[in-house]
Amino acid sequence: MPSNSASDPGRPRGRASLPRAGWAVAFATVGVFMGIGVVSPILPSVSAELGGSPAQASLLFTSYMAVMGLAMVVTGWVSSRIGARATLLIGLSLIALAAVGSSTSRSLEQIIGFRAGWGLGNALFVATALAAIVATMPGQRSRAITCYEAAVGAGIATGPLLGGLLGQISWRAAFLGSAALVALSFVVLVAVLPRTPRASEPTAITAPFRALAHRGLFSIAAVSLLYHLGLFSLFSYGPFVLGFSPIRTGFIFSGWGACLVFASVVAAPRLRTSRGAVPTVAAALVLFAATLALVAVFTDNRAVVTTCIVVSGLFVGLLNVLVTEIGMHVSPVDGATAAASYSFVRFGGGACAPWLAGWLGEATNAHVPFAAAAGASALGLGALAFGRRSLPERPGPRSSGRRRRGRRKPTEGAAIAPAAASSTIQA
Repeated sequence: MPSNSASDPGRPRGRASLPRAGWAVAFATVGVFMGIGVVSPILPSVSAELGGSPAQASLLFTSYMAVMGLAMVVTGWVSSRIGARATLLIGLSLIALAAVGSSTSRSLEQIIGFRAGWGLGNALFVATALAAIVATMPGQRSRAITCYEAAVGAGIATGPLLGGLLGQISWRAAFLGSAALVALSFVVLVAVLPRTPRASEPTAITAPFRALAHRGLFSIAAVSLLYHLGLFSLFSYGPFVLGFSPIRTGFIFSGWGACLVFASVVAAPRLRTSRGAVPTVAAALVLFAATLALVAVFTDNRAVVTTCIVVSGLFVGLLNVLVTEIGMHVSPVDGATAAASYSFVRFGGGACAPWLAGWLGEATNAHVPFAAAAGASALGLGALAFGRRSLPERPGPRSSGRRRRGRRKPTEGAAIAPAAASSTIQA
C-alpha cells in the first residue's frame, strides 16, 4: 500500500520500526558496503600472486573510490529520470558483474579496471539508498540516517570477515562471495521495493556542485574528506604492516567494524542529545587523529597497531553518523542532492589515500603513511571551524525554529528519494 506520510504532516511520528522497504534497502546496503572491506584481508595475497607493490595493489581501493566519487554527481540526474528503484537495481547489477569480473582477472590491471566499474555501481546505489531510507521514515530523519549508517557499518564490518574466510581458499573466492551477496540483495529489492515514478522536474547535473556553495555543507563535506583520508590509509596500508594471514586480518577489521556499529547505533544518538553533534564530531576527530598517531609511532608493534585499528572504529562510527546527519540537515537542497554532493567530496577526494599511503611507505618508511593520515584527520577540525556558524548544534526537528519551519516545505519534508520530489518509497 502506498505510503502517503511524506505529504501528510498530521501522521503520527512515533518510534515506529523501519518499514519493509527500508529494511530491504538496508539489507542491500550491507551487501554493497562489504565491497569496501572484502578487499583489505586479500590485498597481500593479490599482490603476491599477480605481482605488484603495496602502492600498486592499493589501486584496487583508489580506482573504486575515485570512480565512485566522480559518479556521485550524476546519480541525481540519473535517478530523477528513471526512478529510485531502477537506479538501485542498476547499481547492484554493475557491482555484481564487476565482482565476478574481478574474480576471473589474470592481472592486477584487470582487477583495477573492474573495481572502477564496481565504484560506478556503488555510486548509483549509495546516494539513492540514503535518500530512499530517509523517505521511508518521514519525520524521523535522524533515526533513518542512523539506520543507514548502521547498515554501512555492518557491511564494512562483515566485509573483512568474508574476505578473510574466503581468502583462505583464494582471493578469487572472496570476490565471488561478494558477488553472490549483492545478487541476493538484487533479488530482495526486486521482490520488496515498489516501482517509483520519475521526477516531475528532473535534477540538473550541476545540482551537487551548486549545493557545495553552501558554507555549512561544504565545511562538513571537507571534514568527511579529511577523516576519510585517514580511514582509507588505515584500511589499505594496515594489512601490509600487520603481515597476518587473510583470516586473521579479517577478524581484526571485523572488530573495527563491530566498534563502528556500536558507536553508530548506540553512542552517536546519545552523544548527539547530551553533548551536541558538532562538539562530538570535534572530539571524535581529535581521538581518531590521536589513534592514527599512535599507529605511526608504534608501527612495528603488532599488538598496538591491532588495538588501534579496532578502537578507531568507535571514532569513525561517531563521525559517520553525525557528519552525515549534519550534512543532511544543514543543506538547503533535497536529501538526494545533498547526499550526492557530500559523497562526491568524501569518496572522490579520499580516493588518493590508499595509493598515497602505499607510495609514502615505499618512498620513506612504514611510519610516515600513518603520520600523514593523522595529520589529515586533525585538519578536519579546521574545516569544522570554517563552517561552525552554519552548522546546527543538534541536527533534527529541535535544532532551530528556522529549520522546523523549513521542514514543511516540499523540498525538505522528508528527504524524498531521488526519483522525484513528489514521490515516496512505499512501505
